[in-house]
Order: sequence, then C-alpha cells, then structure tokens
Amino acid sequence: MGKYIIKRLIISIFTILAILLLLFLLLELLPGTPFNDEKLTEEQKAVVMEKYGLDKPVLVRFANYIHLMLKGDFGVSYTMQKNMPISKMLKPRIQVSISIGLQAVLLGTIIGLVLGIIASLKHNTWLDSVASIISVCGVSIPSYVFALALAYLLGYKLKLFPILFNPSNAAKSSVMPTIALSMFTVATVSRFLRSEMLEVFGSDYILLAKSKGISDSRLIVRHGLRNAMIPVITVLGPLVVSLMTGSLVVEKIFAIPGLGSLFVTAIQVNDYNVVIAAAFIYSVMFIAVMLVVDILYGIIDPRIRLAKEEK
Repeated sequence: MGKYIIKRLIISIFTILAILLLLFLLLELLPGTPFNDEKLTEEQKAVVMEKYGLDKPVLVRFANYIHLMLKGDFGVSYTMQKNMPISKMLKPRIQVSISIGLQAVLLGTIIGLVLGIIASLKHNTWLDSVASIISVCGVSIPSYVFALALAYLLGYKLKLFPILFNPSNAAKSSVMPTIALSMFTVATVSRFLRSEMLEVFGSDYILLAKSKGISDSRLIVRHGLRNAMIPVITVLGPLVVSLMTGSLVVEKIFAIPGLGSLFVTAIQVNDYNVVIAAAFIYSVMFIAVMLVVDILYGIIDPRIRLAKEEK
C-alpha cells in the first residue's frame, strides 16, 4: 500500500503541473488583458505588462510562477485588489468555504447513511417510500432552490438564522447554507447505499451469516454496511471537493465570501494570478480527496489493497 501511495503522489504532482500549464495556455487565449482600462494608452499598458512580467513568453512565465509557488508566493492581484498578495485574498475565503463544505458533507453523509439503511431494512414499506421521495427531491431540486426556501422560511419568516452571512457569527450564519448544500449529498448517499445494501442482503454469504446466528446489528455493520460502502465512497469523493470549494449560487444568496465567487469574478476580470491560484487549490483538493478515497478502499476491503500491492 505504501508503494501505491508514493506512486499516486508522484502522479498527482505531475498532474497538477499539467493543469497549471494548461491554465496558462488557456488564459493566453482569453480576450483582453488584466489591464483593460480605457484610460490607459497602449504605451502605458505595455509598461504595466512589463512591470508584472506579462510580456514574457508563456513558458517563461510558467517556470517563474512554479519557482515562486514553491516558496509559497502566488503573486499579487492585478485588478480585483490591486497589488494585494493572493495568499491574503484566499486565506479567509478558503476557511469559509471549507468550513461550510465540510459541515454539509458530514450532515449529508450521516443523514444519507441513516436513510439508506432504513430504506434497505424496511424495503417496500412506507419508510422506504419516504426515503425514496427525499432522495428524488434531493437529486431533482437544485441546491439554490433549497437555499431560497430556507432563507424565506427560517430567515425571513421565523427569523431563526441570519439570511446574510455574518463573519462575527459564522456558526449561526452557516446553518442554512450547510443544509442547502447537504441535500444533494443526502440524496446521493441514501440512493446508492439503499441499492447496494439490498444487493448485499440478498447474497449467499449474508444468508450463511444469518444461519450462524449472527446478530442483526453486527450483520448490518460488519457485513452489510462495510461491503456496500465502496460505491458510496466512490461517489462521495467528488462531492466532497465540490462542496468544500463552494456553490456559487448558494454563496450569492447568503452573501458568503467564499472561494467560488472569487474564482468566477477573477475569470471575468482576467485576474490571471487569482484564477491560477484558485484552480491550483481546486486541483490539490480534488487529488487529495481521491487519494484518501483510494486509501479507504484498501481499509474497507483488504482484497483491493492486496491487488494494488501486487501491481
């Protein structure tokens, strides 16, 4: 397993470098520059481009950027907050996005597991129907619809939580965004777990375990849930990254100063350094989560770990 993790880390590093290079090339194709002020003459624009090193060939800029990035320097913002270090811009936004995202993942996963287990154990009963309805609603209805409904009911009508995000009261302000973002996770986890648990409970080894007198709780956790978790973890990995990096519409509804809104704004104004830094964070988080998923595969099912070690 150790060799496999090292191999994945090496592949991940080259993948991130390839993503950064691709970003540099794509940004070259975007119309305009970070300095599209009509008041600037062409000569002034050329001076500014030279000042920030944007007049150099793309491969030279890429090599310089990687060199500085290894020192923890992501450059400065060109237009959004002129000359402000990117690290200072990203730090508070990353904290907010990751905090709300992790809360949504934990809430959605716990509720989804409970619903999935209940639906599989109470197959073809009213409890199964209720769990299925919740799953269908969670998948079909966008998160921003839940966000608007929660803002109207819990924020405007009942006044239980602030509608707009307040950093001084982050715990209370994050309740509604967390619930809105968690609904898709609830639906996805419960649907996959229900179908996998039904398949597992219908297998021969479960019938054999029942005949040996194994208790229902041990049967569910040790045999049923453990074997059904592989597909659930597979779909949960990308969801974790998407929630941790934030939903742009949900952030807009609750005025959350997260990473998603910063990323989109940076693209609109051609703030190259902000775009590349945010994309780098997305890439690192996604690769890290998928590496954790692979490790969990080996923990849950030793056969997967042995197969990887043999390779």
